Amino acid sequence: MKTNDDICLIVQARLGSQRIPGKMLREFCGTTLVDILFEKLKKLKNLPLNNIYFSAYEPELKEVAEKHGIKIFHRSKKSADSEGQPLDEIYEWYNKMPSDPKYVVLVSACNPLLKTETIDSFIDSFKKSDKEGAFAVFEKKTYYWDKNKNNITDWAGSTIMNTKFVDPVYEAGHCLYASRMDIIGDNNWLDTKSPPEPELFVMNELEAFDIDYEWQFKLGELLYDNLR
Repeated sequence: MKTNDDICLIVQARLGSQRIPGKMLREFCGTTLVDILFEKLKKLKNLPLNNIYFSAYEPELKEVAEKHGIKIFHRSKKSADSEGQPLDEIYEWYNKMPSDPKYVVLVSACNPLLKTETIDSFIDSFKKSDKEGAFAVFEKKTYYWDKNKNNITDWAGSTIMNTKFVDPVYEAGHCLYASRMDIIGDNNWLDTKSPPEPELFVMNELEAFDIDYEWQFKLGELLYDNLR
């Protein structure tokens, strides 16, 4: 079983979003997306605050972390400007953390409906798992076709669409990840297999609501304001 000494939690953010410029510090229901997440992380039961880091380049972002007492990894401009690959450039902290943790839990600040209890459950599940990586997903029970419009859903002998008879599939939640640290240097993520076979952590779909576009930002405010 993994222990707290084995794990650090990292939130990584930047102001250079192409789709919603300045998203992390833009006012969101009287606060900001990073403030919302930091408040939740300070309430975690399964990982001490001392194990939590904020990876950021811009001084404005670092100031928010300092206000909350979150330790800072000083991200380079090259990393903050990176788009996608390579992993060891985006996640340049993988071999530079002072405590030399074996595993990292990565939490996105783009999911304001994500609950503290869910983050705690994810960490607890990963600690108990014998897998080297984990990933949050949510269940979908519906009908799908591939890019060639071929059916890929088992209709289970039914001649009508009825989701009661459909086996569930799982969609990536894009908010909670865990991985062994050292494999990031090999441009790998989640585990050593290709494709990876991480532990799947099933979560509530609404909590995984992800803000990538302007319409999602506006809808996210409505949801957050009504659910908090």
